[in-house]
Amino acid sequence: MVGDSLSSKLVGVEFDPVKISWKEKDTMLYALGVGAKPSGELDFLYEGKGPLVLPTYAVIPGMQSLGNIGQAVKLNVQRLLHGEQSVELARLLPASADITLNSRISEVWDKGKAGVIGVTSEAFDEHGLLFKTHATLFYIGGGNFGGEPGPSTSKKNLPPEREPDFVVDHQTQEEQGALYRLSGDRVALHIDPDFAKKAGYDKPFMHGLCTYGFVGRAILSSVCGGDPSKFKSMTGRFAERVQFEEKIITRIWVSSPGEAIVQAVNQEGVVVLSQASATFTE
Repeated sequence: MVGDSLSSKLVGVEFDPVKISWKEKDTMLYALGVGAKPSGELDFLYEGKGPLVLPTYAVIPGMQSLGNIGQAVKLNVQRLLHGEQSVELARLLPASADITLNSRISEVWDKGKAGVIGVTSEAFDEHGLLFKTHATLFYIGGGNFGGEPGPSTSKKNLPPEREPDFVVDHQTQEEQGALYRLSGDRVALHIDPDFAKKAGYDKPFMHGLCTYGFVGRAILSSVCGGDPSKFKSMTGRFAERVQFEEKIITRIWVSSPGEAIVQAVNQEGVVVLSQASATFTE
């Protein structure tokens, strides 16, 4: 029997494997959705150059693991917020693939007024492990079920008190959400003004994972020199909404060889992606 509230007993629930396929058209559309430009990122947008695949594309098939949560517990979608997201690549993502996605509930935390549920997934193709993803969802009003609060993350990946080693400035567009949703996240909140108002917002805003893709592009172009084979992992917490036509300014501090602290802000300096980090091959 599927319950309608969070519980610590959900930890460890494994979901049936899911078969997922993508083609080069899917990876090119994703690249457009997260702002890639022909002038500097043609290799990700044109089949004549591969195409190469942005490393953060892993969140698109990985997102299907979140859809599995409904098999274990029924949650009100309008009360769910994407909390954290990470990707870890075992190999370069191919432009076309057939994978099997295995996923499980990896944590459930009781934050009092809210609850947190996390899902970890692993993707395999014919050559073995391809990537891992981890995501948490913040469930407003879903706490106070008697569970553990979980570890504090307030000091996680704090930026050092010095100027960043890289600053990458990206401009988002009015149509960003309309483009990004075609990669699979069709939630009406990010395109339909009426739905957004019913959900308590004044207007639609960027998908958190679209913001994540912009920041991933910034990491790729800076510490990885534009080479996706050097991009190993990325994690971050969604701290604030990004409105369409705002800027996403990514600040990157190289903290040790192959490791960086990352923070993204809008043009007003409001942090939109916090507690973020990346690993890469130099």
